[in-house]
Amino acid sequence: MIGILYEHPEWFLLLFSELERRGIAFERMPAARLLLDPERDGFPALVVNRMSPSAEKRGHGNGIFTVKDYLVHLEERGVDVVNGWRAYAVEISKARQLDLFRRTGVAYPRARVINHRSLAIEAAHGLEFPVVLKPNIGGSGAGIRRFDSLDELAAAELDLGSDHTALVQEFLPAEEGAIVRVEVLDGEFLYAIRIFPDFSSFNLCPSDICRREEGARNDLGVCPAEPKKQLRIERYEPPREAIDGALALAGAAYLDVGGIEYLVNERDGRICYYDINALSNFVTGAVDVVGFDPTARFVDYLERRVAASFRAR
Repeated sequence: MIGILYEHPEWFLLLFSELERRGIAFERMPAARLLLDPERDGFPALVVNRMSPSAEKRGHGNGIFTVKDYLVHLEERGVDVVNGWRAYAVEISKARQLDLFRRTGVAYPRARVINHRSLAIEAAHGLEFPVVLKPNIGGSGAGIRRFDSLDELAAAELDLGSDHTALVQEFLPAEEGAIVRVEVLDGEFLYAIRIFPDFSSFNLCPSDICRREEGARNDLGVCPAEPKKQLRIERYEPPREAIDGALALAGAAYLDVGGIEYLVNERDGRICYYDINALSNFVTGAVDVVGFDPTARFVDYLERRVAASFRAR
């Protein structure tokens, strides 16, 4: 039995379908309705963490912090967890990600972490404008705001997000107006896509599985990136340096599966990483975009992992 711990069911219809097609027994574990019983036995052999940090935008913010405690509990009980509590701790902390960028030696936009809106101006001093205010807990660009001057930042009403913590970070010009998302699985490069946002908003989610007609709302309420935009997306072969950096970050973040995002800084041509996604939905229409089905490969991995868990037990 595999447990799928998730918050947004529409994002995982393909995963559920592939598990059902193969006849793999699995349990749906909605993260917004968790009951943690320290005396419980009989956990699934493998739990797959697919919790989204943008859950608050859909009325499921009660799951964000409980999931971390739940994952710790599962691991202490000997349950094998895909993207366990260490990976999830990175997912819900942009501040933590800054340390990983520094420790792995990759380039990244300069940033400062604040826990009160009154510190934003002090944090911005010495940074090159424009800057963005980026909530510590985000997802799909939720809550990110751009400021082109110190005066503009000073005049703004700032929302630091659900944990009252945010980054004030330089907004770097992206070469060719593109960002790159490198997807990794089990310590190896899976594929990469190049995305061409218009940067009028920070909706950088390449999955349109929950897309509705403009103005419509899905059953879960607002998408964190709504209104969804049709993004230009293409398969991309990053240079080896970019792949190695992404794999180093994935290892440092304890990611079993996820996406690492970077851009090429137009000012100096350097590869700059800016986001680590423990929950990175595979691109919609993946077979057409990248030439294979990443969900099928993910389930291949889960089958190997659950078999190894049974052997270990």
